[in-house]
Amino acid sequence: MPVIKPTCVRDLKLRVNLADVVSRMVTLRKAGGARLKGLCPFHNEKTPSFNVDPDKGFYKCFGCGKAGDAITFVRETEQLNFTEAVEALGKRFGIVIEYEEGSGGPSSADRTLRQEVFDLHDAAAEHFYQAFKAKDATGEYFRKYWTEKRRFTPELADEFKIGAVDAQGSGLGAALLRRKFSEEALRRCGLFFIYDDAAITLHALRSRFRGRLMIPIRDHQGRVCAFTARQTELTPDDDPAKDAKYVNSPETPVFTKGNLLFNLDRARSNVGEGRPFVMVEGQLDALRCWSVGLKTAIAPQGTSITESQLVLLRRYHTQVECFFDSDSAGQKAALRFLPMALKAGLEIRFLTLAGAEKIDPDLLFLERGLAAYDEVRRAAQSAMAFACRAALPEPAGASPELKTRAAQTVYEIIAAAESEVARAGFIAEAASHLRLPVAAAQKDFQTYLARLSRQAAARPEIAPVAPPTTSSAHTPEHHLLLLCLHFEPLGKPLGATLPHDWIDVGHAAGVLLNRFLGEFEHDSWPGRDHLDTLLETPEERALVATLLFETPVIDDPAKVAVEGLRQLRARSLEPRLRQIELALANPHADSESDPISLLKERSEIHRQLRLPITLTINL
Repeated sequence: MPVIKPTCVRDLKLRVNLADVVSRMVTLRKAGGARLKGLCPFHNEKTPSFNVDPDKGFYKCFGCGKAGDAITFVRETEQLNFTEAVEALGKRFGIVIEYEEGSGGPSSADRTLRQEVFDLHDAAAEHFYQAFKAKDATGEYFRKYWTEKRRFTPELADEFKIGAVDAQGSGLGAALLRRKFSEEALRRCGLFFIYDDAAITLHALRSRFRGRLMIPIRDHQGRVCAFTARQTELTPDDDPAKDAKYVNSPETPVFTKGNLLFNLDRARSNVGEGRPFVMVEGQLDALRCWSVGLKTAIAPQGTSITESQLVLLRRYHTQVECFFDSDSAGQKAALRFLPMALKAGLEIRFLTLAGAEKIDPDLLFLERGLAAYDEVRRAAQSAMAFACRAALPEPAGASPELKTRAAQTVYEIIAAAESEVARAGFIAEAASHLRLPVAAAQKDFQTYLARLSRQAAARPEIAPVAPPTTSSAHTPEHHLLLLCLHFEPLGKPLGATLPHDWIDVGHAAGVLLNRFLGEFEHDSWPGRDHLDTLLETPEERALVATLLFETPVIDDPAKVAVEGLRQLRARSLEPRLRQIELALANPHADSESDPISLLKERSEIHRQLRLPITLTINL
């Protein structure tokens, strides 16, 4: 494995702005001074607790505790190892990565499967795009299909790298074999049908997509991870999915349908106050929206909306307008989506067109352009208005029994919201739409919640999760480690004064303090900004990042260090002192104990505990 030069890593950290790295995944806003804040990408939260300090180059979530620098962020969000994360940052920001002499540079064998499959999809997307642009029969057919049948512009095809595959597979297998992608990447990329026991040859690479229009699917970071393939007249009869209009890539090491949304990589940069996400049903609907200037459109990948997708949306913006087809399937999809959206803390509105029985977003925007968006927004329904209308279209003449059943349906949706304030508002609004007394609706909702609680209590108990290990945050090791990082001149005198056997290495703070003091003692301390080679585990990296993120306000660091040393000394010596006291109080309990020796040892421990501790430092 190639080894990156430490000087290169230091240079990369100095040149890369952490905010630029994080903002690819998190919408950041000013939080006072140089600090930025956003919703944590590592856990689901509704109030931002993820802090970024670009000046220090560290992030810290005060909700889940995750912390680190730019390299750590890329490692954890993209599932890369250290070398891959540095290489990814170098490529992203145009920084040349230098390797130790003799260790070699990156090769195909050195890449993880995930990274190689990403690279393979990039190559495939370019191959399909060139086939779409080619001056041959295949290219001409697909360009005509795109512009005349689908009525999109050539410029949109260029912008999204729309591709094409002829009835034979467009030679993709041969192109990828020439690029020397590994056998495992070719087997698991999802672009081919390959028998398990077949050797990887050109003949064995049977294209999954033939005679179809190819739409690249990108993750929220803009990386091509899969494709949607639209059936055309060129789709051959022996295609296993001949009758399917759309075929998605299967799930692969880089693609899980329920974890991403089409066009989120572009839409997230355009959302903001008054510019919510607009969720449509399909990729072509989203492309139509984009083509007319509606730049916040997103779409699921041909499946039901998932909680993972909504949590991902919540990182960037809380407002979502749902614009599904107005047929029964579209309405059912919207009702499935609603409770999950409320649980995720999203503000939902449903776009409709006054007086229209059926709406197709693709056709609507094609015919009326962006003006259609303003029209449907004027007739938009709130979450409760939509739910109540779906449950009870004609409340005015409905019987009490019908209203009760409709209310129960709406209560199921409202219960998904976690905020009591939101629930109270939803109940009041639902009561108005269903023509119910608000007090009665509130009481019935509480009865519904009580019934849910009884049902939950009746279920078999799940074995409790083991409690987490005790935190080291209040140990002397933790405090001394903090001092070493923020007041580095303390390091060498601490290393010379503190016996290593006083340090508890049963937790990360003790392990790091022991390791760091050894570096100080041998004059090999690299400096707090260049600790990568000294950190061995994710826990250690997170701990150091946490300690570096907050600058402690300490008037006399040396005094605090001395107090930490006293605590460590007492913790090390006092247990033995208690043993001696017990042995002297019960001389017959241990016949081998020599009272004179015990008295001398006790006197020596007392002497050591009384000795003053001094540190000579120049801060």
